[in-house]
Amino acid sequence: MNQNLVRGLFLLAVSLGFGLGALLNFPIGNFSRAGAGLFPLMISSLLGLIAIAMLVQSRLVPPVPMDFNVKNIALIMASLAGMALASLYLDMAVGIVVMVFISAFAGTSYSIKRNAIVSACLILVAFGFQHLLGLNLPLF
Repeated sequence: MNQNLVRGLFLLAVSLGFGLGALLNFPIGNFSRAGAGLFPLMISSLLGLIAIAMLVQSRLVPPVPMDFNVKNIALIMASLAGMALASLYLDMAVGIVVMVFISAFAGTSYSIKRNAIVSACLILVAFGFQHLLGLNLPLF
């Protein structure tokens, strides 16, 4: 089975799931007065375009055999669970750091400096969401 094709199909399924959920469960509104479903619909549409590009690309490049790395899947799941728990009991900034440092073990190289930079950038993005968009995020 072609790994590139499966990735594109999975991403398309996620996109359709969230897009249909936004359409069916939330008011969309318009750009001047956005409803609760507009942002998820826009993001899922962009994700769908990326998925379609991946599907087209999978037909143009040589197939790559499927490979599941259970250790990496477990590390990513653990990083998400760690973020959720740290955000719930400590702080979202701590949760972001936990997520980045645990998920980095799934990569090919581990760099504390790179992880610190990625964590700082993601915390800045979260601050932007909190202060510029008015989202209620538990930061500091």
